[in-house]
Amino acid sequence: MDGRLARVAVSLTPPSRRWCALVLGVGAAIAFLQSAAGMAPEMPELALENPAPGIYVHYGQQAEMTRANFGDVANLGFVVGARCVAVIDTGGTFAVGRALRRAIQRIATVPVCYVINTHVHPDHVFGNAAFTDDHPQFIGHVRLADAMRRRGPNYLNALRRDLGDIAQQSAIVLPTRSIATTEELDLGGRILSLRAWPTAHTDTDLTVFDDASRTLWLGDLLFVGHVPVLDGNLRGFLAAIAELKTVRANLAIPGHGRALAWPEAIAPEERYLTGILAEVRAAIKGKRTLAETLATVDTGGERWLLFDEFHRRNVTAAYAELEWDE
Repeated sequence: MDGRLARVAVSLTPPSRRWCALVLGVGAAIAFLQSAAGMAPEMPELALENPAPGIYVHYGQQAEMTRANFGDVANLGFVVGARCVAVIDTGGTFAVGRALRRAIQRIATVPVCYVINTHVHPDHVFGNAAFTDDHPQFIGHVRLADAMRRRGPNYLNALRRDLGDIAQQSAIVLPTRSIATTEELDLGGRILSLRAWPTAHTDTDLTVFDDASRTLWLGDLLFVGHVPVLDGNLRGFLAAIAELKTVRANLAIPGHGRALAWPEAIAPEERYLTGILAEVRAAIKGKRTLAETLATVDTGGERWLLFDEFHRRNVTAAYAELEWDE
């Protein structure tokens, strides 16, 4: 090495290390101050995909909510019109919602006028509080407000227990506008059609259809890869699927998993739920107990993610629903 270059390299080494230490120290200090002030820690920038003009999707991790993933386990997104933006689900924590809001501000030049929640589950709604300063209409199923009041405190306590400081600023934000059947939202040259469903995945399921791109946002009425979760009514879930399959959409955005062509996207979920229905009915008819049914009902042929975490719960819910039918 040239002597002058060597002297320059040597002279730069100590300040460079000090600079790295300073940067790390500032980052740690900011995180500490945020925690002390009751502010949610910042999460990394959200990755977005743009599958159709004006349609933006963030794919959550296929996992349970943890500190490591900031509660970022559900699909979120937004639709941009000429007048304003509609957000569709906001994530499992304030930190996720704030990251989504920053992503919208980088892309859209129009304000957020609607925040739509597809159902009551915490991984889809606890980012709502990040949008209160935008003063949007918060929109949900006609039963969503009541479900949030009943379930919300338990959801919030569990979030704080499991995620600690990551849960800071996460809060229950009730809908300001309720959908009982169907309604349309005008984003300015772009119409979204909203539909409230009878009890299926939950008793608060809402779908969103963007006519311009023929994109259907299904929330957790559609799982791709992630095992479907039953927290409502099995027969209602299958009835909703049968009707949803008639929707003429080009693209389906699930609550979990990748967007796929429609209606092919829903076939694995339908097979899984139909299998549970048939096997649990047979078990009840054969006078098997719940424990015996749990040991024998196996519809894991699709190699579902999180199968062990949710399948037994699904069988238990189905058994409770169907046991008085026989």
